[in-house]
Amino acid sequence: MLSKIGPAEIIVVLFIALLIFGPTKLPKLGKAIGQTIGNFRRSSAAAEKGDEKTKDEEI
Repeated sequence: MLSKIGPAEIIVVLFIALLIFGPTKLPKLGKAIGQTIGNFRRSSAAAEKGDEKTKDEEI
């Protein structure tokens, strides 16, 4: 179902977000979401490196 999201649906979602949050808070919200995703990626990459080290130590 998610693979059928097209440009029209994305525009509708962005328009609704603009109505809900307003033009002043929308950039702040986008920045916060971007930082959250970046932190998640960094922490998951660090966790994977930690898992690889413990696997090597066990052998």
